[in-house]
Amino acid sequence: MDSMDGQARREEILRRLGEGSAPVSAASLARTLGVSRQVIVGDVALLRAAGHPISATPRGYVKERAPGLTRTLACIHPPQGMEAELNALVDTGCEVVDVVVEHPLYGQLTGVLRLRSRYDVGQFLEQARRSDAKPLSDLTGGIHLHTVRSPDPAALDRAAQALRALGYLLE
Repeated sequence: MDSMDGQARREEILRRLGEGSAPVSAASLARTLGVSRQVIVGDVALLRAAGHPISATPRGYVKERAPGLTRTLACIHPPQGMEAELNALVDTGCEVVDVVVEHPLYGQLTGVLRLRSRYDVGQFLEQARRSDAKPLSDLTGGIHLHTVRSPDPAALDRAAQALRALGYLLE
């Protein structure tokens, strides 16, 4: 793509984020638009400051869609239960929006996940393995919250039931 000015580049970033359902990495945008990754990070910061609903996930940027219905589920499980938990949630038709823990020093810590399918869960877990990163719930003895979203209220009920069946729902 030919070099473009900042405003045109930011419009192109919005277009690309708006047309896809999968996250788009800053590195991918940088390659496509012929700029550095840092320029993209700055552009996204400017877009957010202008009110555009863009979130950074472990796999890239996403533009927020219609909110749907959300529910916060309190969970507890050992580290080896993360895959079963996340797969159970997406299998109910819900999106796992984030994970939240309460840290004694920093207060609420939130990690944006945006997992909608087993493929997304697999990609997330592979990234965790490659980076040797620990889940946020390691900081709190396995206790954490997940925000789940679905346009279908029954899916939110199924999500709670699935976690209850695993013994992972904190009630």
